[in-house]
Amino acid sequence: MTFNIVRWRTAWFALSGALLAASVAAVAVWGLRFGIDFTGGSLLGFRFSTRPAPAELAERIKAAGPDIGEAVVQPVGATEAQVRTKALSQEQYANVVQALRQAYPDLEELRFDAVGPVIGEELRQKSLRGIILALLLILAYIAYTFRKVSAPVESWKYGVVTMVAALHDILIPVGIFAALGRFRGIEIGTPFVAAMLTILGYSITDTIVVLDRVRENLPKMKASFAEAVEFSLRQTYVRSIYTSCTTLIVLLAIFFFGGRSLHEFTLAMIIGILVGTYSSIFVAPMVLVAWNEWRLAKAAKKV
Repeated sequence: MTFNIVRWRTAWFALSGALLAASVAAVAVWGLRFGIDFTGGSLLGFRFSTRPAPAELAERIKAAGPDIGEAVVQPVGATEAQVRTKALSQEQYANVVQALRQAYPDLEELRFDAVGPVIGEELRQKSLRGIILALLLILAYIAYTFRKVSAPVESWKYGVVTMVAALHDILIPVGIFAALGRFRGIEIGTPFVAAMLTILGYSITDTIVVLDRVRENLPKMKASFAEAVEFSLRQTYVRSIYTSCTTLIVLLAIFFFGGRSLHEFTLAMIIGILVGTYSSIFVAPMVLVAWNEWRLAKAAKKV
């Protein structure tokens, strides 16, 4: 007996609903732990004759004082490093430099600047506007691409369903990072925003592949809309899963061997790809089917 994906749509809706409810609850209760990109902090620059590993440098900076906290180290060129921390006083900065000089006598100070909370707030607003603009442009593109589809589902509904799947794919990673921030101290910075925008593109592309196959099959099949969607899913879901698996292999390699500075980005990408693959198969097409059946039921009541 062949497993029918569309027939089990109530289960997929229940799973997605539970994940979304948990994500919203996590954000509402614990909030998001923003990094200094969004909250402000200090920006330090150093040059070495032989630059240490970013993880080693971050640990030495953290150990320089009890209130210094986590440091984000970004290599620059072959010998320099840029370090971001929470707002440091002159005394804390002096302690950091002293600790680093003891470990690296060849250390050269390049900069010590403050990243104010106003700049952090501006970055946060621009990131949010960027995500909203991307969603609106994608919605317009999908509505245009599917403009010749008129029956039984209007073209604009394909765009709305794709946006529903995209929001699904954004909200769940955000909720997971809210929990990770609460229990593991993981912060959200500009790499996380970059990962979310990347996930949007990846997930929406995957969703469009499925919906476009539905569009192609509808004129060729003398079947119900649900049957056309099921047939289209069977033609595309294996390819979607294989593509996601190959991408995940690369991301897992980067996560485990690519260095600490890439962990936030790759972890967000791994979660987003998993959620996005699920939504392109089990959420977006199911919403389209449910919407069409609701329309038919509503029309039947009027007769």
